[in-house]
Amino acid sequence: MKHEWKKHEKEIYGVKAKPCVLDIPTQKYIILSGRGNPNDEIFSDKVAALFSVAYKIKMAYKAFAPKSNEITDYTVYPLEGIWSMASEKEYLVKEELQYRIMIRQPDFISRKMFDNALETVKVRKNIPYLTDISFETICDGRCIQILHKGAFDDEPASFEIMDGYCMEHGYKRM
Repeated sequence: MKHEWKKHEKEIYGVKAKPCVLDIPTQKYIILSGRGNPNDEIFSDKVAALFSVAYKIKMAYKAFAPKSNEITDYTVYPLEGIWSMASEKEYLVKEELQYRIMIRQPDFISRKMFDNALETVKVRKNIPYLTDISFETICDGRCIQILHKGAFDDEPASFEIMDGYCMEHGYKRM
């Protein structure tokens, strides 16, 4: 069976146009951190590095997973990110953004599988930032999410909606 996150994890990835509260369990990710404008080439290079490793992990799992496993293949998860400002300002300064971009990994992916895939990609491709990718377990816990439609430059409007929701329902944004 192929695990497809869009079908099997709707409670997490079925994001709505209005804010909603949900509890995110502990999950595994491959992660890159950085600072700066997401429109800059360095950000695109980091995204490319993450996806190169994510697809290598997937292909290795698909090739070597025992046929007796319930899951023998999976769909690569989408890019996710945690963003913050380097300093407190009332307006968005993209050059001061700090980020952790990540791609979730299924529970059955191990650190050893990540290490092997990372080493293979390092040998076969000359991609910057591969040495900066880490494999981590994160528990987000309770959070608020909203579906943002449109350009990255329009994201502050979605944050304002979530901020309003937080204030209205007694939550504190972190």
